[in-house]
Amino acid sequence: METSRQLTKPQAIVFDMDGTLFKTETLLIPAYHNVFNQLREEGLYTGETPPEHLMLGSLGMLLEDIWKTVMPHEQVHVHRRADELLLKFELQGLQEATSELYPSVPETLQELHNRGVKLFVASNGLEHYVKGVADVHQIAPLFDGLYSAGEYATLSKVDLLRRLMEDHGLERIWMVGDRSSDVEAGRKNGQTVIGCAYAGFGKEDELKGSDVLITDFSQLLTLYEQAEK
Repeated sequence: METSRQLTKPQAIVFDMDGTLFKTETLLIPAYHNVFNQLREEGLYTGETPPEHLMLGSLGMLLEDIWKTVMPHEQVHVHRRADELLLKFELQGLQEATSELYPSVPETLQELHNRGVKLFVASNGLEHYVKGVADVHQIAPLFDGLYSAGEYATLSKVDLLRRLMEDHGLERIWMVGDRSSDVEAGRKNGQTVIGCAYAGFGKEDELKGSDVLITDFSQLLTLYEQAEK
């Protein structure tokens, strides 16, 4: 764990979902291949499935930007069909109970909740996906709100986090995430950023600008205990 300054206890902690709470690849990779199999069956896509690293490296982006990276030469209607199929196959995968949260996530969230910390999710994912992950893994009751770009039609996580803070009258939060979009959201809203350096999906400087880097989710408890009131 690396920290650049003394932290202050927040009114709430806001979490990204993919690569922060949820071990995304345990659900995403099978769904990703199913999407392209279906697109080929429907005559909307030809050729081989794009490399998995293109999808994993795009996590944290809005879906429309992900498909521009993964299949940049396809038309918009193919991208929107891919949206529908990805959600369908991910929800199916969740029901099969093969996906995973990162180690210590349920216990750490429960402990923070027990201490009266307000907890939220702010994700660039689709509404039913974000809520589905939280429901299936039985962490939904610990949160005061599950915010997604899919539900609120925000153009960036900066806007989504601002909306969340305004809705709940929050002035001092910790933004916890694994991507540059999380760092940007926290920074542009004037908040503390906790970078999660355990997923490994992003570039080397993905979390540049974070106030703290953690290598295990449970380290959040130590940070909270040591933070000034």
